[in-house]
Amino acid sequence: MNPRLTQAQQRALCSQLGNVSLKLLYKASVDGYTAAAFHQRCDNQGPTLSVGYNNSGHVFGGYTSISFIQSDQWGNDAKVFIFTFNGANVIKYQVTNPANAVLLTSASGPNFGNNLIFCHNGQPVVYSNPGQKYYNFTAAEMHGNDLQLTECEVYKVEECKLLEKPWRNIDWTSENKRKLLVQIQTYKPIISSVSQIRVLLIGPVGAGKSSLFNSIKSIFRGHVTNQAMAGSSGTSLTTMFRTYHVKAGKEGKPLPIILCDTMGLEETTGAGLNVDDISSILRGHITDRYQFNSAVPLQPEAQGYKKSPGLQDRIHCVAYVIDANKISIMPSKLEDKLTAIRSKINLVGIPQLVLLTKVDEACPAVAEDLTNVYHSLYIKTKLQEASQRLGVPLSCVVPVKNYSQELELDQSCDILLLSAVNQMLRFAEDYFDEVNEKFSDLEV
Repeated sequence: MNPRLTQAQQRALCSQLGNVSLKLLYKASVDGYTAAAFHQRCDNQGPTLSVGYNNSGHVFGGYTSISFIQSDQWGNDAKVFIFTFNGANVIKYQVTNPANAVLLTSASGPNFGNNLIFCHNGQPVVYSNPGQKYYNFTAAEMHGNDLQLTECEVYKVEECKLLEKPWRNIDWTSENKRKLLVQIQTYKPIISSVSQIRVLLIGPVGAGKSSLFNSIKSIFRGHVTNQAMAGSSGTSLTTMFRTYHVKAGKEGKPLPIILCDTMGLEETTGAGLNVDDISSILRGHITDRYQFNSAVPLQPEAQGYKKSPGLQDRIHCVAYVIDANKISIMPSKLEDKLTAIRSKINLVGIPQLVLLTKVDEACPAVAEDLTNVYHSLYIKTKLQEASQRLGVPLSCVVPVKNYSQELELDQSCDILLLSAVNQMLRFAEDYFDEVNEKFSDLEV
């Protein structure tokens, strides 16, 4: 399930609630507009944010700090409020009598004081009773007198706690950035036939694969660049297999790393990257600018198929690029595709790394200060979840932030990205160690 609430709207609402993040629990268009579906997903979840959408373009809802239950009694909540958006601004309406803040009824969806009821009578509608004693609002301002819902969502509101000590140590100084830059620029693979390691980027549509390359290139170029096509889209913007080289400076030497971008993964069968193309990519059969075909994988007899690739053509490390905001709501079909891909990669013994992107959007404390990333308990839980869902050790999961809206480089952002690149080099080194051992066994 993908949230309909935009990142800007989420940030605006979180600013009203403190240092919190939102996790989608219930989506009526997927789960159903019934009271039973709502309660199955949302009961006993603690603080929640309910949001309705209509054809008039209004986005409105309510927050309660108490859990929804089916007691058919009033819930007392002094922190409750209902809201609507006026452009980018949130308009809040406080409850006048906290004892009647929320009706915890089994008969409907979220019910705020019998003034605003979502999924009323099991229908995609909102019941509105403005100007009454518990919440004082006007129908025109709240929802434009449009009571027909096009969507209803409920989010769990989770506090972003900061740990006193970071659970991973990282040096955020300019000296460490310089050290990482030198390490990457001077790296040489231990196998002489390979001059550059090849890292395959795999991830769902919109996770930030192309943005990752742009961000890494920006660091070495000295300013924000956008060579690879990146942006927000429901389908993959990358349609070709691309091998991206990065230079140390505008006229500098190529770095000892090539980032290989693939078509984004989609949950729909026959859309996005074809899982059967993975083996050809890993073994170096697919060449730069190969046009992917979601329906038919590349065949050995096809034009552009490299029949006898060398070790330098193969993939030496795989990096999964996953959106931290969506790891909890990853569709099962997409997770199945990732499992199938991991199985193919395991067969050829290539190390696998997970890059968790958009950590600043996932946790307000990290958005405020990126150096909080390893102090954030919420981000730690996201990395743990990524570890479990993708079947890799937690030590193989690292957080990153791509450049998306910035015009200038940021040292903390650079250090996270460079640390990720350094991990890619280390993982590739493990792969080469395995190759050397195989050669040694053959000689014996």
